[in-house]
Amino acid sequence: MITNSIQKYTWFDGCFDFILTASEMSVFFFYRRFPIAIIKRHFYNETKKWEPLTAEMKHQIENYWSDKINRKSESAAVPSKNKYYILSMFPYPSGKLHMGHVRVYTISDSLARFYRMQGKEVIHPMGWDAFGLPAENAAISQNLSSETWTKSNIEYMKKQLMKLGISFDWQREIATCSPDYYRWTQFIFLKLYEEGFLYQKEALVNWDPVDQTVLAEEQVDANGCSWRSGAKVQKLPLKQWFIKTTKLSQSLAEGLQEMTEENWGDIIKLQRHWIGECEGYNFDLPLKEVDQTNVTIWTRNPESLKSTLFIALKSSHILVKPDYRNPSSTILKINAVNPLNGHLLPVVIADDLDYPEGSESLLGDPLADKKISELATQLNLQLSANEHDQRTAEEICQKALSEDWGGYKASSKLRDWLVSRQRYWGTPIPMIHCKTCGTQPVPVNQLPVFLPASKGEAKGHSALLNNPDFYNVSCPKCGGEAKRETDTMDTFVDSTWYFLRYLDPTNLEAPFDPKRAAAAMPVDIYIGGKEHAVLHLYFARFMSHFFHLLGWSTEREPFKRLLVQGMVMGRSYRVKGCGKYLKPEEVDFTGEKPVEKSTKKPLAVSWEKMSKSKFNGVEPESVWNEHGIDTMRLLILADVSPRSSRHWSKDTFPGILNWQDRLWSIMKRWIEHQKQEKTAISSFDKALLEKQENLWYDARNFYLKGATFSIHHSQQLSVAISKMQGLTNNLKKVPNNFSLKNSLQYERALGVQIIMLAPLAPHFASEMWTAFVDNAPRLSTDFAWAKTVLDQSWPQVDYDYNLDLVCFVNNQQGCTIKLPRSQLDTLDEARALRLLQQDHLFIKYNSAQKILSTKFDHYPGMDATLAVITEPKKKQKACS
Repeated sequence: MITNSIQKYTWFDGCFDFILTASEMSVFFFYRRFPIAIIKRHFYNETKKWEPLTAEMKHQIENYWSDKINRKSESAAVPSKNKYYILSMFPYPSGKLHMGHVRVYTISDSLARFYRMQGKEVIHPMGWDAFGLPAENAAISQNLSSETWTKSNIEYMKKQLMKLGISFDWQREIATCSPDYYRWTQFIFLKLYEEGFLYQKEALVNWDPVDQTVLAEEQVDANGCSWRSGAKVQKLPLKQWFIKTTKLSQSLAEGLQEMTEENWGDIIKLQRHWIGECEGYNFDLPLKEVDQTNVTIWTRNPESLKSTLFIALKSSHILVKPDYRNPSSTILKINAVNPLNGHLLPVVIADDLDYPEGSESLLGDPLADKKISELATQLNLQLSANEHDQRTAEEICQKALSEDWGGYKASSKLRDWLVSRQRYWGTPIPMIHCKTCGTQPVPVNQLPVFLPASKGEAKGHSALLNNPDFYNVSCPKCGGEAKRETDTMDTFVDSTWYFLRYLDPTNLEAPFDPKRAAAAMPVDIYIGGKEHAVLHLYFARFMSHFFHLLGWSTEREPFKRLLVQGMVMGRSYRVKGCGKYLKPEEVDFTGEKPVEKSTKKPLAVSWEKMSKSKFNGVEPESVWNEHGIDTMRLLILADVSPRSSRHWSKDTFPGILNWQDRLWSIMKRWIEHQKQEKTAISSFDKALLEKQENLWYDARNFYLKGATFSIHHSQQLSVAISKMQGLTNNLKKVPNNFSLKNSLQYERALGVQIIMLAPLAPHFASEMWTAFVDNAPRLSTDFAWAKTVLDQSWPQVDYDYNLDLVCFVNNQQGCTIKLPRSQLDTLDEARALRLLQQDHLFIKYNSAQKILSTKFDHYPGMDATLAVITEPKKKQKACS
């Protein structure tokens, strides 16, 4: 029987738990007939006793600290110059976190906590990429509305993220399916239209027969299959909306030159390959017989427009269709207008010409190509009197730009972004079609165009097509009957600017305040998967360049540094020959090699991206229920670089579990030593104390330097953990009969150990810090003893500690010069070079050679490198 006691208990219920008094428990039992467990609390903050570490105790520690480890949000303030913007790609609300989510958000949280301890004003927001096909299809399969399904998933995933201890600024939270957000996506869409970056035309599009919608070129893989459904894509002619991303292709290409390989890795090459070489120009030539349609031509030589006789198309071009074809001729029934001189240009079908890479159209300039000249002769086409036009290429481009028919630099293979989608769950396109006035933009004061409640979503077509209340409207220009656009936007449009809305999530007057954008941008580090290294990054970069063009943003490039994290891989078991995947319980592991349990057939065992269909996924909740939140955080960060794939296996667990046990035992010994009576120190003890002080002084500085570099400069969190474990090993080595009560350097080293652990395992470190502070003699002035561990400043390497100036000569390490931090911090390239030239190794190796270039890299409190390239030695002539 439970008495009415003040003793607190922990109630475990699935992945969430509650702290209740005994009287509260009795009430809870009344409503809950099947209790799972009642566990007495017995950890340090409750008992002031350091008991053995168990999984049960880890849960209790995390329950206690869960509401204490995050600072209050300050999102209302304009960021200061000391800001640090950490952005993780926002998730599609699938319903539950998977291990990929755990990895990316644990990385971002660890960095956010680290930079807060470094004194930075950290911006660490979170939101939901909530529109799109996956949500709509999942809702249909569950017989729910997309809105209901999405909102319930957001609620559950948010609880999981809070359980995981991620320090997001929830006051900045956004969801792309909220009218408060998509109102401004529509506003940006209209601004693109106003500035000549948006158009609608018929195009041969990629049609996904499974998801029943159009896909952009970027959403079709190398095998011609949909990036989402995997279905073979079909080509269909449809009238679609396009964003003219090619118009800024030269700007986007130039922006890549501002990025370094250190900050962007091979993503620079992927972006450059996608954009292509911007060595020519795009021109849009209107078609005389077809309203609101033009043909886009790419050419290296704009002056070819002066002598062009016709437009050549491949037979696969969208314009080569029965309505426009002459049965007995290669010349189509339509003509293009040359905006340079007003001449009509016949449009001809010719597959054997030398088209630019990725292009299906060509200017028929007989002066530029022998094949074109021969074709012009066959077609009996001759140059007109305007062939002596003296305008230069620059003048032609300027005319085209001013009259909005092209003239901008681009590559031949890059295409404009097709953004129409024929499905329901997306941002409504704010355009209206009137038979009298043509296509008209929705007035800004009528935004948002609300996405109506679904009247029965059906796979295969948009619910908007079945909603006359939505599409029957008045023309905003003439007031007559008109139809609202029923296509919605590609969800990638929503994610082109979300990082700016985070800075100003409640703004009712504009998408964001330019002053806030100027203060916070660019994003200092952007964390996400490599699958978005081309599409999303390209579109987001385009929108940022567009905002810069409008004067809304001072930065062209939105992201200073990328951390492209690798996938979390699970071990899969597939029957050889048939491709059938097995669940682990269907595998027999008793022999030398695993086989199918029922048939004994051999298996192909491999590491693959976690997937339900491959039965190789792991539910995060199962891991943290067994081992605790912080243990899982450390497991996901340890062993491999964040940029590398993470093979998830229980075989790797002992390393982290044992490390936590070692830390726990170190604290146990610390507490025991502090309880001992203070005794006089003999001369022998003084010598031993001095020796140990030097060892712990050196260990603290050495491992602190390595961990700080690994987090701040390379984001190699796994290496940082290795450095921390090295310090743990040094702290564990305490001579017999040695009292830690008198050791300043052990106190400093143990405090630094816990502080370095705090960004990675905040609950565990908070518990460790409480015991450390409660029992410390407080010999050190390094720490803010009255503050929690997460409110400590990140520790610094001592100014009298020797750091390294590592010198390289002609790409070979020449020498290492030791300098106290106080001197190395103030070192510049010229003084570093003088030190190198004075070194006897350099003099012996290179005294007679001329120095061609030097490169000096240095981070305060860290080692420095000096790389020198010298003139090659001349070969001596042989004696005659």
